[in-house]
Amino acid sequence: MELRQLRYFVKVVEVGSISRAALDLDLVQSALSQQITRLEGELSTRLLQRTPQGVTPTEAGVAFFREAQLTLRHAEQAVRSAQQARLTGTVSVGLAPTTAAVLGLPLMRAMRERYPDVRLHMVESLSGHLSAMLNARQLDLAVLFDSPIRASQHLQTARRWSVCPLIEEDIFLIAARSTRSAKAPQSLCMADLAQESLILPTGPHGLRSTLNAAFARANVTPQVTLEVDSLAMLMDAVKSGLGVTLQPWAAVSRMGSERDHLYMARINDHQVQRVNLLCGLSDDELSPAALATRVVLADCARALVQGGAWLGAAISPVA
Repeated sequence: MELRQLRYFVKVVEVGSISRAALDLDLVQSALSQQITRLEGELSTRLLQRTPQGVTPTEAGVAFFREAQLTLRHAEQAVRSAQQARLTGTVSVGLAPTTAAVLGLPLMRAMRERYPDVRLHMVESLSGHLSAMLNARQLDLAVLFDSPIRASQHLQTARRWSVCPLIEEDIFLIAARSTRSAKAPQSLCMADLAQESLILPTGPHGLRSTLNAAFARANVTPQVTLEVDSLAMLMDAVKSGLGVTLQPWAAVSRMGSERDHLYMARINDHQVQRVNLLCGLSDDELSPAALATRVVLADCARALVQGGAWLGAAISPVA
């Protein structure tokens, strides 16, 4: 006796017709009839009473139907238990502060809902540090950054990494509103930034590399007056009027009503976009739990963009 025979029998009893059950099960009617007949032969008893109107279970069929339902439920529970048993352990995920501000909590909630037995180890750090941690096998997964041009090269050169473009973020000039006139433009080009006093992260980090390349293409020498490798400290400096910064919208996502005191102008250059790359160890190095987490992370990012909760972001065409 096989589980599929039990499923077939239960379906026939539920719908009261072998022909309808065959349609629901995507089987040929004659094949389903043969399986029911074989089941009755193994049990040496008739389970179904066949009539022109359909089929009804015999007394033995009613008793067998109840036990078959219970057996199928137990089998499904056993499958779920086996699947959950595979998805245990710890998965380490690295997010930059801007990414963590938007993606961190939705990811943790989704993992708690889908895989409650998987323990997440969340690391928030600048992208240069996350890259080093991934190379050192201290992280399973990380969202790193690159420019649109270099992202395609990154896919080819990231040794022993799995790399997948996730989303693309527009970059904004962000300044204290008190330093701008009411008629300040809502969009700028790279040439407009030549005289701005910039507050940026240091060179090893993905955003700075993207901006350096954009300034070079525009033949502009940036006036970097402060380098700050802390998002909170950097934004404090901007709010106090010490200078301006270039960041995606995610940099201000946690600020709530404080955003009203900031001026933001979109940079109109598609090559200045920040590409978010979902990076990880190679598939053969990742545990089943880590592979599942990678899927959940990508799902969360797409849902946030599609739901309008990640402003200035678009799903990568190859994500």
